[in-house]
Amino acid sequence: MLKLVEGVIILKALHMLAYLLLWIGGLNWGLVGFLNTNLVAALLGAGSALEKVVYILVGLSAVYVILTHKGDCRVCGEK
Repeated sequence: MLKLVEGVIILKALHMLAYLLLWIGGLNWGLVGFLNTNLVAALLGAGSALEKVVYILVGLSAVYVILTHKGDCRVCGEK
């Protein structure tokens, strides 16, 4: 039973991390669109390896949320 609880905790943490990264990506793109300001580049250095890692993680988070959305969403998952 302990294994199941640990698995649920890990999945919840992954889900929350993915949503946090989606918020970061969405807000950053909103700033780019409205104010022509790339906050991620400003904070991490334009063209830096860390900036690229953040963008890759945001993209992977989007794929994860797309693939798991129906099972997680209270509206879409209803029958």
